Amino acid sequence: MTEALSERDRLKRAAALRAIEYVEDGMVVGLGTGSTATFVVAGLGARVADGLKIVGIPTSERTATQARGLGIPLATFAEHQRIDLTIDGADEVDPALRAIKGGGGALLREKVVAAASDRVCIAVDSSKPVIRLGRFPLPLEVLPFAGAWVARALAELGGTATRRLGADGSPFHTDQGNAIFDAAFGPIEDVRGLALRLSQVAGIVEHGLFLDEIDMVFIGRPGGVEVRRRDAAS
Repeated sequence: MTEALSERDRLKRAAALRAIEYVEDGMVVGLGTGSTATFVVAGLGARVADGLKIVGIPTSERTATQARGLGIPLATFAEHQRIDLTIDGADEVDPALRAIKGGGGALLREKVVAAASDRVCIAVDSSKPVIRLGRFPLPLEVLPFAGAWVARALAELGGTATRRLGADGSPFHTDQGNAIFDAAFGPIEDVRGLALRLSQVAGIVEHGLFLDEIDMVFIGRPGGVEVRRRDAAS
C-alpha cells in the first residue's frame, strides 16, 4: 500500500510537477537534491518512461541513484559543460528570488550546477517563501580540518554554528567528504554583505546563499501553484 502524502508533500509535488513542464526533448537537466527534488526526479522519470529524451546531471549521489533507478540517463561535466535547465528545491526564498539552500547536504554541487545552467527553477511548498532570509539556519560546506576555526569565525560574524550530524548521530559528510555547519544568524539584513564575508573565511568551501542564480520559483499552495519570475521580482 502506498503511504499517503502529507499536505506539505502534496504541495511540494504540485510545485515539482509544474516546474518539470518546462523540460523539453533534448535538454541537459540539472537534478537537485532534497525532499522536493525527489518529486522532481520522480516526475521526470515518468516522462522519460513516456518517451522524453533528456540527460541529467545530478547534484548528489543520492539523486543519481534515484535517477538511475527511474531510467533517466545521466552525464557529467566531462560530456556537457552547459546545462539547459536545473530544477531544485530550497529551504527559504525571498521576494527577490534569493534563497537559502543546503538542507539536503549538497549545496556545493548545487551551486556548481546552478552556475553552469542557462535557467534555474526552484520548486517549494508554501512554508518556504519569507520576507527576509534567515529563519532557516544557513548551511555551509566546510573543510573538516578547519571546523573549529570556522566556528570561531562565524561567531565573530554573529552566527551560532552547529555541525550537522547524520541519522546515526555521527558527523555528516557531503559527497566531497566535507562537513556541513548550520549557522543561525537570525533575519539577515545584508544578504550580499554576509555572502561576501563568508566567502572570505578560509575553510568555508561554499555557503548556501543563492543570490542571482534563480530565474523562476514555483510555490505549491492549497489553491494551486504560484509562479514567480526574476524579471517580475527585479
